[in-house]
Amino acid sequence: MFRPCIDLHEGKVKQIVGGTLDGTADRLRTNFVSDRPAAWYAELYRRDGLTGGHVIMLGPGNESEARAALGAYPGGLHIGGGITAENARGWLDAGASHVIVTSWVFRDGLIDWDRLRELVRAIGAERLVLDLSCRRRGADYVVVTDRWQKFTDTVITRANLESLARHCAEFLVHAVDVEGTCTGIDRELVALLGEWTPVPTTYAGGARSLADLEAVTEVGRGKIDLTIGSALDIFKDSSMACSAGKIQFEMRSAGVAPALAGVPPASRTHRDAGPSLLCVRTRGPRRDASDCDRDGRAHHLELSDCAGLIVQTPDHCPR
Repeated sequence: MFRPCIDLHEGKVKQIVGGTLDGTADRLRTNFVSDRPAAWYAELYRRDGLTGGHVIMLGPGNESEARAALGAYPGGLHIGGGITAENARGWLDAGASHVIVTSWVFRDGLIDWDRLRELVRAIGAERLVLDLSCRRRGADYVVVTDRWQKFTDTVITRANLESLARHCAEFLVHAVDVEGTCTGIDRELVALLGEWTPVPTTYAGGARSLADLEAVTEVGRGKIDLTIGSALDIFKDSSMACSAGKIQFEMRSAGVAPALAGVPPASRTHRDAGPSLLCVRTRGPRRDASDCDRDGRAHHLELSDCAGLIVQTPDHCPR
């Protein structure tokens, strides 16, 4: 299943190359900075029935936007970034379905089991997602904290996942080495997660095409959900839409829910009727220039083989 995301940095929705977020301005690499508020994306996801997405606050100055997003889609999004036992309940009350925690439960590179148990007492394991985002070190995947810059002593292993799963509802795992690069998923990490995780787990990092979504389903044994960020057309300038081989997104309002639930709709033509996401694979090329609007975006398509949130076409919109 696809999980959407809203990453907030300095009060803006951004897509950032993960390993560059170290607090040094000259090293930060940003793929996209939106001129739309976080609530706009949350409303988009709400209209399309996408649940379990995450809002991540990357540093200070993001709380107002995060609260607006949760308010636009109450019960539909997870919230992470600076979450502690003291403020977790407040974020749930603000509309989050779950809170995501990493750094607060790690101290000096070690899991602080007392803090983890305190958090569970405060909100319940069923409302907690543990972020086990990791980087490769030698043959191991090691959990990293503090904007993914500090290595912990926790390695992604079957035993560690089973132990931590007793205290949470889900795992969120960013493959930090490929996060934001659009260079393809880390298949080895996905395979390990699919083999070892005992709870629902979302993988993020490197996804660039429909093939990656299919690969996560296959390699992850159907147990791993996928977040796609930088490759999405909604996180690109409109000039990127409809170019050959790119991930495409059609904006419309009707008939989305069955597709996003994984039920392929019958082939039919839809016309753009409003702001929501449609993601399909098309069997053939667009018929003519009338299939694109003045901005070069798809205006209507014959839909078939619905496959989640991704639209791929074998040609490009004429200019």
